[in-house]
Amino acid sequence: MNFDIAFEKVLGHEGGLVDHPADPGGLTRYGISQRTYPNEDIRNLTVVRAKDIYRKDFWDKAQCGKMPPAVAYAVFDAAINSGISQSVKFLQRALGVQDDGKVGAQTLAVIDKTDSEALLARFLGHRLAFMTNLGTWPTFGKGWARRIADQLKGV
Repeated sequence: MNFDIAFEKVLGHEGGLVDHPADPGGLTRYGISQRTYPNEDIRNLTVVRAKDIYRKDFWDKAQCGKMPPAVAYAVFDAAINSGISQSVKFLQRALGVQDDGKVGAQTLAVIDKTDSEALLARFLGHRLAFMTNLGTWPTFGKGWARRIADQLKGV
């Protein structure tokens, strides 16, 4: 999966302006939160600007372009919800390597030697277990679980 396809898929989950009182990110548009990007005008954020942020600050930093498509999308999507470091830790735990939250040569080498479908299932298992322990699970958990289920179904 290339970045453009991944971005369009994320917009299907993250589109629109949201200011939910239970969301610790605060005001959010296209999944970009005011808390994480305090210098961005979230209310007037354009899709083009959101795409630039996602490419530079999520896709590229997590090195998703060096991963098999389904795994790349899963890492990208989790980075948006839980941060890059946490997403990479899910990946590293699924791979059985040290979980330092940074994609390096060892992580990439093990990805290349691992069955992508099995890796995706383990990754999503780690992600789901983490999310069910969040205080915001009762409010947002149903949507998060659907997002993970879609990845398992290959949607």
